[in-house]
Amino acid sequence: MDRITEYLSNYAESLEFDSLPRDVVDKSKRLIIDTLGCALGGYSSEPSKIARGMAEATCPNPATVIGSGQKTTPDLAAFANGTMIRYLDYNDIVMSRFGGGHHSDDIAAILSPAEVVHGSGREVITAVILAYEVNTRFPDKLSLQSKGWDGTVFGVIACGVAAAKAFGLGKDQISQTINLSVVPNSGLYQTRIGSVSHWKGVAMPNAARNAVFAAMLASRGMTGPDPIFEGPGGLFNAFGETFELDHFGGNGRPFRILEASMKHFPVGAVAQTAVEAALAIRQELDSVDDIAEVSVETFSSVMSGDADKWDPQTREAADHSMPYSVATALRYGPPQVYHFFPEYFRDPTTLELMQKIKVEVTEEAQQAYPDAMLDTVEVVTKSGERLKERVPHHRGHYMNPMTDEELEAKFYSLTQGLLSESQISRLLERLWNLEQVEDIGEVMELLKV
Repeated sequence: MDRITEYLSNYAESLEFDSLPRDVVDKSKRLIIDTLGCALGGYSSEPSKIARGMAEATCPNPATVIGSGQKTTPDLAAFANGTMIRYLDYNDIVMSRFGGGHHSDDIAAILSPAEVVHGSGREVITAVILAYEVNTRFPDKLSLQSKGWDGTVFGVIACGVAAAKAFGLGKDQISQTINLSVVPNSGLYQTRIGSVSHWKGVAMPNAARNAVFAAMLASRGMTGPDPIFEGPGGLFNAFGETFELDHFGGNGRPFRILEASMKHFPVGAVAQTAVEAALAIRQELDSVDDIAEVSVETFSSVMSGDADKWDPQTREAADHSMPYSVATALRYGPPQVYHFFPEYFRDPTTLELMQKIKVEVTEEAQQAYPDAMLDTVEVVTKSGERLKERVPHHRGHYMNPMTDEELEAKFYSLTQGLLSESQISRLLERLWNLEQVEDIGEVMELLKV
């Protein structure tokens, strides 16, 4: 067993709910509420329907698919639930040195294992905090994107460790879960560039599925290739460099889940602050017809690095387009889920406005990252007036958090029309008091449409 696998296995096995600080537990519950709201918001999407169709199977100890309530294998439930969580690209973001991730994706890998073993809310919370620890530490050490790898390479490790924890596995089985998660499941960065496909939102749900399956194999005695980091055919050799992990949260050290930010708008994370800046400018404009040009200074090219961002053909491309996000805010106000229907992102007037938008990655914004997500938007009107706004921390950023009332409002907006008022009220009550839930299956039943 290599050093990183041993450290991860020891940490996962030893992490206990009773040792967790109150603010860390509270943050995990807020993220679970936000994540489940996003899942129900994505319930009607085409990829979610496909994923639920894949989950039409039976097993002796089934797990529940959010929304439909159908029972299936834990791994396919994780895939279906993860697809719903991620589809709208409205779930959380955690920024690390070499890129951010939507680590609430990992919750899909926790819910179904916990359900089949009748795990408690305390055990779910502990596994969620564990997943965030694992999934935030790796991107501090290495840039996957620069080497052509997708974030799911690290994501599947976090999902595997957390799924094994939720199943109640011991150290040796956790280490085998890591081995079995990593070797067959390393994705490519092409997932997120060019003409963005359904897979952008399904890559991490697939990692969750693979991780849960790996934990199921490990629980039955399956072994995996070892060592998967330090071996001649392991990750370090594939990356072309090695690293050591920092110590994780606990024993006086902070937990990284406290740095998770929630999205205020259903657009890519890089555009959250740009949208807020554009909305402030919109209040000073008489009409969008007065706009001559728009410049955006940002910290990452992920939403503006290719021509497709100015001509989105799919929903996935639109919500990962800085020009479309800014144009939507300027034209309509706060972006809503329905703004990512084709009649909006293919609208000729909006496409014309997008051609007036220039995006530049600046050294100032890059140096402010990851502590700040600094975006600056300047609009020049046809009369020559210049309107400029700078936003370092969007609403929902961990340094500018949403209130409980704002979080509940987001949850209601995503679940109304799917759940009854009494269901929503009961569900929120259980989630706010998740540490008192004895069997997570109670919560899963409340998520049925």
